Amino acid sequence: MKEIVLDFKELQCPLPILKVNRVLQKIRKGELLRVIATDRHTIKDFEEFCKKTGHVLIAFSEHNHILSFVIKKM
Repeated sequence: MKEIVLDFKELQCPLPILKVNRVLQKIRKGELLRVIATDRHTIKDFEEFCKKTGHVLIAFSEHNHILSFVIKKM
């Protein structure tokens, strides 16, 4: 399965969500999107975004203030 990686370190809310939404519109159902970010607001933002859009947040991790999200397009 293809995984697309987006590096949004240093971008502040709402830019990561807006950019992810654009990419998700272009990829195929079932593809994975890994998002790297540093803005702590993105944690709640991506949870809510996935609930509202039907995509699945399948993984989240944090290491040294770097946040990593894996979203599956549904």
